[in-house]
Amino acid sequence: MAAALLICIIYAAIMWLVFFKFKWLKFSIPWAVVSSWVGLHLILVFLVGMRFMTPSSSTATIVQYTIQLVPRLPEPTLVTDVLVDQNQPVKKGDPLIRFDRRPYEYQVEQMRALVAKEKQNVKVLEADVLVAQQKVEKAQAQLDFDLYGQQLASGLAGQGAGSEEESQRANAQAKVGRAALQEARAELVAAQARYDSQIDGVNTSVAEAEAKLKQAQYYLENTTIVAPEDGRIMNLQVRPGMVAGIVRFGAIASFICDDDRYMLATYNQENLKFVKKGQEVEVALGLYPGQIFKAKVDDIWNGSGAGQYLPSGNMPAYSPPPPEAPEGQFAVKIVFDAPDQSGFPIGGQGIAAIYTEHTSFAYLRRIAIRIKAWGYWLYPLPI
Repeated sequence: MAAALLICIIYAAIMWLVFFKFKWLKFSIPWAVVSSWVGLHLILVFLVGMRFMTPSSSTATIVQYTIQLVPRLPEPTLVTDVLVDQNQPVKKGDPLIRFDRRPYEYQVEQMRALVAKEKQNVKVLEADVLVAQQKVEKAQAQLDFDLYGQQLASGLAGQGAGSEEESQRANAQAKVGRAALQEARAELVAAQARYDSQIDGVNTSVAEAEAKLKQAQYYLENTTIVAPEDGRIMNLQVRPGMVAGIVRFGAIASFICDDDRYMLATYNQENLKFVKKGQEVEVALGLYPGQIFKAKVDDIWNGSGAGQYLPSGNMPAYSPPPPEAPEGQFAVKIVFDAPDQSGFPIGGQGIAAIYTEHTSFAYLRRIAIRIKAWGYWLYPLPI
């Protein structure tokens, strides 16, 4: 910058000496045009320096994270209480909105009864296993008796001491005994399978009932919407007596988070050539005319939607943008140095100037942004 100033001073001195001091040449319209043309090009040095060494954005906007408050209930539910007002500061965990608890309390009681019933059924299944085991023993004893009778009848029939009809009857009875034993064993396997059906040592029926109980308790807990973190509610669209739930699309309020707010400013791509994370930033906000706030570059978002193509079966058309379309810009995330950032509300707009490592033109930019900050007292003029 010093060299540019020196050149401008020397140029002005030469013009003064040649045309006004010694009058070596007559200052005419052609010389006025030529000297003005050269002078304007010298001034361009300062404009280029400010543009690249201290880029400025007039589209800086304060951004805060927002959480959409949506009822997490399985059915439409009556709103009984709204415990906060619009724009009221709240702390994490503070209750905000209450819904009618009664339907979900009834479901919890119903699921508790179901859990008790299923636990009792486990004892019934254990008893069924014991009964099936006794049936197997009984069938086994009956089969042994039938086989013994078959053996006696066959022996007597072979010796002529018994009839062939008695032998055949004994054979049929033995077959029935074998079938009865197989049936009893199958019943035992089924009873044992029902009793041994477990997940992590818990009967599956009991586990299913306990899962339903936990789900009912979850919905009961969600009949009260609490603040997810420190912040405030805006766009509160719910009143007592309103019915909300799965039939309502979208949120019933917007929760503005206090922490991690930042400013997002857009710059022409070439202006970010020397911008790096951690560099100094000065911000002038329309909310505070005449004031300058210190900040730092937190991140550079090197990318924009102009380079994104959505999946489609159509071939992209590579046509140039119209001349009147603005140049694609990149965003820079800026964080304020102030420990108390409550004075920087969401949506606040202003000007952000970045000071790169090349500080030659920093003074010009500091003067320019302060002029704009004081200009907020008058511009725009909503008179």
